[in-house]
Amino acid sequence: MEFVQTADGSKTLYHAEVGEHYHSKHGAQQESKHVFLNTGLRHWLEMSGKTNVAILEIGFGTGLNFLNTADWTSQNQITLDYVGIEAYPLTEELIAQSGYNEYIATAIWDSFLEKYPQALNHKVQFSGDIQWKVEVDKVMDFNTADRFDVVYFDAFAEIHQPEMWTLETLSHISQFLNPGAVFVTYAITGNLKRAMKSLGFQIEKAPGAPGKREMLRATKL
Repeated sequence: MEFVQTADGSKTLYHAEVGEHYHSKHGAQQESKHVFLNTGLRHWLEMSGKTNVAILEIGFGTGLNFLNTADWTSQNQITLDYVGIEAYPLTEELIAQSGYNEYIATAIWDSFLEKYPQALNHKVQFSGDIQWKVEVDKVMDFNTADRFDVVYFDAFAEIHQPEMWTLETLSHISQFLNPGAVFVTYAITGNLKRAMKSLGFQIEKAPGAPGKREMLRATKL
């Protein structure tokens, strides 16, 4: 695996065995902030009026979504509880090559690299009002008594990882969500919309990140 530069200057990791990039080649940083931070987290905060949030990320990967979220919540006095699921966690040495330190506060980046090994299967006090854990597990084996307000669904595309986009997998994830929780992902397909509707979600077509016309946002009723 190696990092490659995307259209906005930020890097993404290319996974040769899967045949896909971890983030959009049209702009990794743009996609992360648009899809997950803005269309997901900030939307939920505006709708709920709350100042604390629990986020579940499916596909922690390089940690870019977490870094952008931790950076933004720390600047805006939001209490964050963040759990990422990642069956095949990357090494600290590989993640350090990402260059994501250019986009976030130095203290956030330094804490991320320092605490990443501890966060694998152990919740850590990350920085200020942020708790963080990376659950090293397959999604269908994940179980918790915790409940979440926002889901960042950042699995590889359905063509490469079809098992992640099935009704069974989506149903498993949805059981961990609070009423009013928001589910966001970069993709939108007929099958995905039908699955989320059948699970009791209200579906929205939101503007997509660069390179995609639309994306999915779903709210648990």
